[in-house]
Amino acid sequence: MKKWWKEAVFYEIYMPSFKDGNGDGIGDFAGITSKLDYLKELGIDGLWLTPFYPSPKVDNGYDIADYYDIDPDYGTLSDFERLIKEAHQRNIRVIADLVLNHTSSAHPWFQESRSSKDHPKRDWYIWRDQPNNWESFFGGPAWEWDEETNQYYYHAFAKEQVDLNWANPEVKQAMFDVMKFWLEKGVDGFRLDVINFLTVRDLFPDNPFDAAKQEQIHVYDKDQDGVLEVISEIAAFVHQYPDKFLVGEVGSEDLDVLKHYSGTGKLDVVFNFNIGSIEEFNPKKLYQELSATEKTYDLEQTPTLFFSSHDMPRFISRFGGGEDRAKQFAAFMLTAKGVPFIYFGDEIGMRDWVTDDIEKMQDVQGRIAYTLALEEGKSDDEALLIANDKSRDKSRTPMQWNGDIYAGFSETEPWITIPADYREVNVEKQLQDPNSMLSFYKQLLQLRREHPSLRTGEYELFDYDSGMIYFVRKDPSERVLVLFNFTDQIKTLDLDRYFSTDVKLLLSTKRKPIEAGNTVKILPDEALIVKEEKG
Repeated sequence: MKKWWKEAVFYEIYMPSFKDGNGDGIGDFAGITSKLDYLKELGIDGLWLTPFYPSPKVDNGYDIADYYDIDPDYGTLSDFERLIKEAHQRNIRVIADLVLNHTSSAHPWFQESRSSKDHPKRDWYIWRDQPNNWESFFGGPAWEWDEETNQYYYHAFAKEQVDLNWANPEVKQAMFDVMKFWLEKGVDGFRLDVINFLTVRDLFPDNPFDAAKQEQIHVYDKDQDGVLEVISEIAAFVHQYPDKFLVGEVGSEDLDVLKHYSGTGKLDVVFNFNIGSIEEFNPKKLYQELSATEKTYDLEQTPTLFFSSHDMPRFISRFGGGEDRAKQFAAFMLTAKGVPFIYFGDEIGMRDWVTDDIEKMQDVQGRIAYTLALEEGKSDDEALLIANDKSRDKSRTPMQWNGDIYAGFSETEPWITIPADYREVNVEKQLQDPNSMLSFYKQLLQLRREHPSLRTGEYELFDYDSGMIYFVRKDPSERVLVLFNFTDQIKTLDLDRYFSTDVKLLLSTKRKPIEAGNTVKILPDEALIVKEEKG
């Protein structure tokens, strides 16, 4: 059976930052709906929406206080239903971010659980008289003392994000009911947040400590026994509904961990952080990780391709090299084998934002890092440097639609600072420039639609040589060669090594024709896509 998501290109929308439709400075469903034609023209097939449920927003919506409603900042259930309807009319699917691991401490379930040790929902969360040594992934202890009942509760992330007890069948049923509700509202699947952190057993051994790195090794607080069984149950439940898609955020860059979570009877795909989270420009490492993924995954497993998200710096800032290099990585993401996820704003080359004032920082991870740094005796300047390094605000600033005040995102001052470059880097300006990042993304996505080998083709060749990555993808109808020169030198390649016939240039980041005789000079920071011409 053909699976639509294997050919799809997804576009992540960070809910508060895409488009404000009601003038309150916060992105919302009305704003997204107003930009569906832009997204259709861009050429994407699916939207991934970050959490939109009622929340105190300690972690910008990943602390859910009600699973059955829409946060007023984003609109109403009617606004949500209209978005789904309008997106589907344009053949755009919509997947919803869902946090199954933990709820907000403001959720009624937790309020009931903490009210008494004898309350029926007491065991919906994880309580202990004495904590073990586990640390939160945001920093500091993972156990919080609760004075109401004189016990500690467990939180893998912020203390306001309280972990559910998945060893309790009532919890599991409650969360399956949540998934049912949104599936019947028309979502096309889910992105499951930090799904490998589900705590499904009652044993809590201390984590080991790495003395050399002076940090805890997270061994027993993720990837626990029983997690894969629960994921299989989730997959079976969701896939009862036709054409639904499940992508998991598995908090690991270890391919040996990632491979266990997707495939037949599990999640459809997981985010390949071994590829997407490469911290600095390193073509050889990129090749090695993608090559290792290809060798490790079985025939039923499909990798994902991304280089930015709401949790990491934008790749144009991370990798350096400006727009030429950013176009190369866009071409890589949209021509290599896998399911691509474009992060909003990357298609126009939006850069990271760094704040000079801790009061402007919105991200809980950055603020916690700032506080901990001060407690360790760091100066305010040193603490702010650490906070900016840890903060995820850098990639969460509003979409830059035009050069008007507030970048066309809103008529009101937005919830977070707009970077100063918005008058130069924006959609309106790039729509009129055939050489812009936006125009290049459109060309890439159109090329992908026109050439099945770039959507579903297997690798005939995948190789690396002296700063160049190149691969041939083929299907029964065609063979396409994609080359990337990541060096600062001109490279010459004899295409007769790969093709016995003439070739046709499909796309180049440098817009240069191929010379006669099937010999091509590949310029520094160029990506080149060519197709075999059949008689």
